Amino acid sequence: MPQTLKLASRASLLSRGFPEIWAELGFKAPARVTKTHKTLEDMPGPSALGFFTDLFCKRGLARLHELQIEGKAKYGPVWKASFGPILTVHVAEPSLIQEVMRQEGKHPIRSDLSSWKDYRACRGHAYGLLTAEGEEWQKIRSTLGKHMLKPKEVESHTGTLNGVVSDLIRRLQHQQSRHGQHVVQDVAGEFYKFGLEGISSVLFESRIGCLEPEVPKETETFIRSINRMFVMTLLTMAMPKFLHHIFPKPWKIFCESWDYMFAFAKGHIDKRMTEVAEKVSRGETVEGKYLTYYLAQEKLSMKSIYGNVTELLLAGVDTISSTLSWSLYELSRHPRVQAALHEQITGVMDGGAIPSAADVAQMPLLKAVVKEALRLYPVIPSNARVISDRDIQVGEYLIPRKTLITLCHYATSRDARFFPEPDCFKPERWLQKDATHHPFASVPFGFGKRSCIGRRIAELEVHLALARILMHFEVKPEPEGGPVRPMTRTLLVPEKDINLQFVSR
Repeated sequence: MPQTLKLASRASLLSRGFPEIWAELGFKAPARVTKTHKTLEDMPGPSALGFFTDLFCKRGLARLHELQIEGKAKYGPVWKASFGPILTVHVAEPSLIQEVMRQEGKHPIRSDLSSWKDYRACRGHAYGLLTAEGEEWQKIRSTLGKHMLKPKEVESHTGTLNGVVSDLIRRLQHQQSRHGQHVVQDVAGEFYKFGLEGISSVLFESRIGCLEPEVPKETETFIRSINRMFVMTLLTMAMPKFLHHIFPKPWKIFCESWDYMFAFAKGHIDKRMTEVAEKVSRGETVEGKYLTYYLAQEKLSMKSIYGNVTELLLAGVDTISSTLSWSLYELSRHPRVQAALHEQITGVMDGGAIPSAADVAQMPLLKAVVKEALRLYPVIPSNARVISDRDIQVGEYLIPRKTLITLCHYATSRDARFFPEPDCFKPERWLQKDATHHPFASVPFGFGKRSCIGRRIAELEVHLALARILMHFEVKPEPEGGPVRPMTRTLLVPEKDINLQFVSR
């Protein structure tokens, strides 16, 4: 072929374009790639500076739960934001939360809890159920589940818990006599002590003096340590590690708080295990239902027992304190609901006996009150998941593996589409047979394998306490006391003291 013809042919080919040439050579044109999902780059959300300004300057960490509602209104049900060095995807739609939960895999990760893990690595402590991952977490979960998830095992603690409730009633009677007009100040603080005494009785089958007129100094220090640790958790997670050396105070307080908590738990564990060993050496039968002994029988190392018991101690306390405080706060402001509940309780407990788990089962309004309090004031306003092994589809977005996904429970539980008059306390909504609530609109104890393992014990303790309190007292608002709003302190807590009147019946 002459050179001029070759050049002309090439020019012709170039002029026709790639699709025509491809067809002439006998190949089918490649299918056009259609984008079927959106990526993180397509996802709306505030700029890093804007989110930082909202979080630390305008609103503060205490208003983190309210930012869920504002974020959903501004960006839709899914948006992204950077929390310090952590990029997180927020999901605030029940059906999409369900999608995330259904894809969490064999060993789901609740959240990174990076500062908690950094502390354990620094001190050489074992991970517990809240911080462990993978096969280690599965082993711990299975072991604890034998004793904390089976209804009969939980009900076996009724007698022990009722003993703690009796001490709570005596302490409330003591506290109401200290102030005028039958007022008990800072009921959340009182119920915090009750929750700690209750979980201690389950873990150690021993009492630590939380409900005595004078609380032991070491117990008070333990309670303060838990509070400081939770306050510092969000701050230490938001700070890159190199800032710990430049601004050492938050990390120092955080570590000192954990140090005391581990030492406190270890002291009580060692004491009980020594008592057990002495009984065994004398040939005596070891009886009791305390959880630490069962964990030792499961061949867990003492290091693992220390880690798990420490985490269980702090995990159960806020749930009890928050749920009881908000339940009584709302009942004090809704006397008709309180009167109906008192009538139901006394009707079941004819003769004034101490309620059992079986009695509580006959008090549907009691359970509805607790559910409504948890809807309005979820102890954990947002949960999280990290899907580590694969990308997942959530709505129209493809979320890359290892992305932190924040599940915005506070926003969904106050969504008017699922709960008419969402900011109103209406326990009857849980008793209406024709009412339909999306199952993932209010999930205060989580869902699936990473759900709260202490849920059954916590619910039993709250139900027993609430029933007994209302049998002994009519609860009223503090005279001239105003409304109390929630605030975020990692967990959702009252922003100021809840003071209530406890009038003896």
